[in-house]
Order: sequence, then C-alpha cells, then structure tokens
Amino acid sequence: QVQLVESGGGLVQTGGSLRLSCAASGRTFSTVAMGWFRQAPGKEREFVAAITWSRGSTKYADSVKGRFTISRDNAKNTVYLQMNSLRPEDTAVYNCAAMNTWKGTSDKTWLYDYWGQGTQVTVSS
Repeated sequence: QVQLVESGGGLVQTGGSLRLSCAASGRTFSTVAMGWFRQAPGKEREFVAAITWSRGSTKYADSVKGRFTISRDNAKNTVYLQMNSLRPEDTAVYNCAAMNTWKGTSDKTWLYDYWGQGTQVTVSS
C-alpha cells in the first residue's frame, strides 16, 4: 500500500556529490521509518542510512558516516540522501525502503515492508 520511487542517481567522479530522492505515495501515514540500502554487483544488499519519520532520528553505516546525510520532508512524503565525497566503492544500486511498524532497529533489510525500484549510482575513478 506504499509505493516508493527513487531518483537522482547517475555518474559522478570521485569526490563529487549526488542527492537521491525517494518519493512515497499510498498509505504513507503508516510509515515509521525510511531507509536507504545499496547493492553492488556480486555483493549482498547493505544498509546505508535510515531516519525515523516522527522525530527524524538518523542512523548511518560506518562506511558513509560523515559523507552522507539522510533527511526527510514529511509534507512531501519524501526522503533524501545527500552523498558527498563519493568514492568508487559507493557504486551500487541504491534502494529506499519504508517500515510501517517499528521493529526495534532500522539497519536491517528484512525489517522493511516496502521497497523502491532502485537508482544506479556510479562513481568513476
């Protein structure tokens, strides 16, 4: 009952920046947290960042802390991921996800209920 659409991916050089957006529609009033995950070729999907919808509490993977910033606009039902100082190892398909009931933490793939289609981020060296 929630649809998520990511945008903002693309090709950027090492050290550059991108801002990803994830627009939610449907039963967004049930959302308690939204997160960003990524998956590189041949690797499992990994947690990037998450934010709670009510308080805006954030959590980041160690690999992106200090470089990425997650934020949300409740009025627009949109979550953003500002990515700075990008590195080739950031290359992946980035997906946003929505959690409709709180399950104790926000950094695990299986805790989310809805997923977007993904947007490709490629960082060249």
